[in-house]
Amino acid sequence: MKRRVYPNLFKPMVMKGLRLKNRITMAPLYLGYATMGGKISPLMLHHYEEMAKSGASMVVVENASVTPGGSGSPRTIRCDHNRYLPGLEKLAQTIKDQKSRAALQINHAGRFAHVPDPVAPSPVETFGRVPRELTKQEITTIQKQFANAAVRAKRAGFDLVELHGGTGYLLSQFVSPRTNKRTDDYGGTIQRRITFPLEVLKRVKDAVGDFPVGYRFLTDEWMPDGLHIRESIELAKALEEQGIAYISAMGGTYESFFLPEIIKRSKRPGYMTSLANAVKKEVRVPVIAAGRISTPAKAESILSNRKADLIGLARMLWVDPEWPKKARKGEDRSILKCSPKCDACFQLVMKGKPAFCPKWSKEKRDSYRQLFQ
Repeated sequence: MKRRVYPNLFKPMVMKGLRLKNRITMAPLYLGYATMGGKISPLMLHHYEEMAKSGASMVVVENASVTPGGSGSPRTIRCDHNRYLPGLEKLAQTIKDQKSRAALQINHAGRFAHVPDPVAPSPVETFGRVPRELTKQEITTIQKQFANAAVRAKRAGFDLVELHGGTGYLLSQFVSPRTNKRTDDYGGTIQRRITFPLEVLKRVKDAVGDFPVGYRFLTDEWMPDGLHIRESIELAKALEEQGIAYISAMGGTYESFFLPEIIKRSKRPGYMTSLANAVKKEVRVPVIAAGRISTPAKAESILSNRKADLIGLARMLWVDPEWPKKARKGEDRSILKCSPKCDACFQLVMKGKPAFCPKWSKEKRDSYRQLFQ
């Protein structure tokens, strides 16, 4: 039987001077592998070495906090002080040693931060807690913290940095009409609500110079009174104007992920592709599509139909790091697939435990447990 060929999936591209060997990227995925306190652990180094060995052209390391008050959990990676540089340097080099581009996603969780006194654009109740509204002085401070974290990512040897404007975290909290009720320059119309992320981007770019900056992009909150595509597109256009390297499109927040209709939607293959397609129609910068793209055929279809420029694999690559190699060989049927009926990894993470996949061999699960601190 003739092997399947995926010409678009394995076509190289150049992005802001960085050559990507194919169109497969690892989308950021929190698995609880950092140490308590946010340092890089042996398990995290092993995990990202596997991800880079997969053959993906770019690996985006998840969710590094720009300030202690912005961490989403005790095991969230930290990038807010130079004492974290040695671990970050090892992580960046581990990825690059496998001939993959290394990106670090930097973030402030805002109202979702795992702290007693979370901050946000406005005091909008979140899971029984009301965050404190940020002052203008604090807004400026956080912008500088993003810039400082980006400089550390560059110093650590990463090839690029990604601003986390997805999942309902702080950058997107300013953009959303649901969580931003401010009446000053940072609130009101969509043009004012995108001011904060654009100012963060400018400070970051001013600080890192000729260093690519990508953006994890909340296209739609999937909430009746939340951010929708009609408004989020305004941010996408503005990001392009300010020289963003790429836009990684996603949908939903922690408040919509658990809605029955969203749970049902998230079980479908490529369920966020339409969001990437909506963004791609409006911008010329590379757009990444993610969201349960389980098969090489689905990925190739997305690219050939020009719905996105790059494919972001998160759990799919984690479950089977051989996904890209099997795709190149045409061994699609041998790919281990993340079951839409299984949420074992998510349940472990929610309990503060490291994530392991039930589809892994007992030997692999045991080896991960041994590396966990």
